[in-house]
Amino acid sequence: MCREFGAPLVIEELTIDPPGPDEVSVDMRAVAICASDLHANDGAWGGALPAVNGHEASGVVREVGATVTGVEPGDRVMVSLLRSCRDCYFCDRHESHLCERRIDFALANEQRLRDAAGAPVAQGVYTGAFAERVVVHHSQVATIPDEVNFEAAALLACGVATGFGAVANTVQVDAGSSVVVVGAGGVGLNSVQAARVAGATPIIALDVADTKLSDAVEFGATDTVRSDVVDPLAAVRALTGGRGADFVFVTVGSTAAIEQAVDLARNGGTVVVVGMTRSGEHASIETSGFAGNAKRVVGSFLGSTDLRRDVPILTALYLNGELLLDELVTARYDLDDINEAIASTRRGEARRNVVVIGGAG
Repeated sequence: MCREFGAPLVIEELTIDPPGPDEVSVDMRAVAICASDLHANDGAWGGALPAVNGHEASGVVREVGATVTGVEPGDRVMVSLLRSCRDCYFCDRHESHLCERRIDFALANEQRLRDAAGAPVAQGVYTGAFAERVVVHHSQVATIPDEVNFEAAALLACGVATGFGAVANTVQVDAGSSVVVVGAGGVGLNSVQAARVAGATPIIALDVADTKLSDAVEFGATDTVRSDVVDPLAAVRALTGGRGADFVFVTVGSTAAIEQAVDLARNGGTVVVVGMTRSGEHASIETSGFAGNAKRVVGSFLGSTDLRRDVPILTALYLNGELLLDELVTARYDLDDINEAIASTRRGEARRNVVVIGGAG
């Protein structure tokens, strides 16, 4: 639980309500540490306290509500913050990640968790997966094949979906496109491997850490740029015929990186903002030649992911050896050691740290 922004998390026993009619209860097996969890723990986006954060998870369905179909107790599932009604303007346009009714779901207005004193406890991004059990809307879960382990499945819920989906869904990079990925962390590596799967070339990774650049090569980068040592603009242009890249993916939550990305894109190129910045931050873009150069800046929320459509695709790629998931896991921790997992993530040591609960398999 997060009881104070910026303070270590604390372990407490909570009570959890049974699922409502359109909800499911899931016993957690694995939950990964995402940069968004760090922002939530720090209060970067505000929010109510106390709260249980965590949103990149997997487990086994324990109980389903009366109106739930398509999933039943015993099913292995990944658990995501994405939720959708399947019957609104955006859902009908195959943009379920933007569902306009998600704020009307019961979990947006009610709490399923209570502490020992009976006080309500918030579920971070309607998930609350740093726990042994969650109750979520049925649209937040997707079944996974038995061959996909729980740790790999958890990664699909956010980091993989966000990075991979930005390339495959949001802008649909095609073969032969030149791609720059700014930031080779847990999300950036998935943008790199999505570009590899798409047949992009060159695939250029930018970072300030040699270890992360080495990781990017393992996941499919053809070239790397240590952006605090080499002029990234000159380096990218040298690798793209002097023009700049067709696509630039900013996978870190940095306004400076967004500003830099506009210069890295060629005329007519596209900048895709993937990383979440702190609330209230603004990027400044020189605009005098912006329209004349026909550049585009596009936001990508969780990779424009549709769980029903994309989880089967991603699991198939994983089982075929085309999508690296096990290789993303740096270290495994028990729930009692979650603060160590978070500290390691803050230090930039991990591709992804995973908290294993109840003997994940």
